[in-house]
Amino acid sequence: MATPHGIHGNLLEVTVVSCNKLKDTEWISRQDPYVCVEYGSNKSRTRTCTDGGKNPTFQEKFVYTLVEGLRELIVNVWNSNTLKHDSFIGSGKVQLAKALSQGFDDSLWPLQSKTGRHAGEVRLIIHYTNAHKPANSHGASAQPHGTPQTSLYAPPPPQPSVSYPPPVTAASYPQAGGYPAPSPYPSYPPNTGGYPQAPYPPQAAPYGQPYPPNSAYPPQPYGSPYPPSGHPYPGQNPPPPY
Repeated sequence: MATPHGIHGNLLEVTVVSCNKLKDTEWISRQDPYVCVEYGSNKSRTRTCTDGGKNPTFQEKFVYTLVEGLRELIVNVWNSNTLKHDSFIGSGKVQLAKALSQGFDDSLWPLQSKTGRHAGEVRLIIHYTNAHKPANSHGASAQPHGTPQTSLYAPPPPQPSVSYPPPVTAASYPQAGGYPAPSPYPSYPPNTGGYPQAPYPPQAAPYGQPYPPNSAYPPQPYGSPYPPSGHPYPGQNPPPPY
C-alpha cells in the first residue's frame, strides 16, 4: 500500500526491542551489545546490555521528527569494549513504508557485517499516529453485521409551509374557437348592439299634465263673475278699461 503524503513534521516512535543471533565478536567473555539508530542527522543510542551475548534485550524508545522524502532508518549494532575501541557487529536499513501507511510495524530486520555477511537480526516496533488506516476510512467495517448504521449528518429542519398561487396552466386561457372561462369577478352584460342600451326605460308621467296647454287665455268657466259689457255693477263704478 502506498505511503501517505504530508509526513513532514509529524512524529515517529521507534522502540528497539532486542537482537537475535548476533555475530559474536568476543573469544573469551560474552559481548556487551548496544544499538545505534539514525534518522537523517538524528542519532540515538541504547544502553549497553552487559553480557547480552548474541541475544541482548533493550526495550528503549526513541522519537523522531519526520522529514518528507526520508523514509528509512539505519541501525548499527556494536559491542562495547573497555580496553579498546568498540567492535562493529552489523548494520541494516529499516523501511518505514508499512509504518507510515498502517501506523504500526513490528518486524525483524536483518543485519550485515562489513564484509556483507549475515550478522543477526534486530527487532523494532514502530508507531506512526497520523497514518490513514484503511480500517478507519470505512465506517461500515467497524460495525457488526446486521447493525443499522447511524447517519453522520442530521436531516435539515422542516421548512415552514409557504403557500403560493397555483401555477398558470393552459386551462386558464380560452381555447381557440371556444368560449372563455367564467370570470370570478362580476361583469356588465355584453353589448349586443352597436350602441349601449338606455340604462333606464322611459317613465310615464305619474300625474296628469302639470301645466295647462299653452293658450293666450284660459277658457271662461260657466257663469262669468263679471257682468256683460255695457252693464255696470249697480251702484258702483265700472272697472277701468284695460
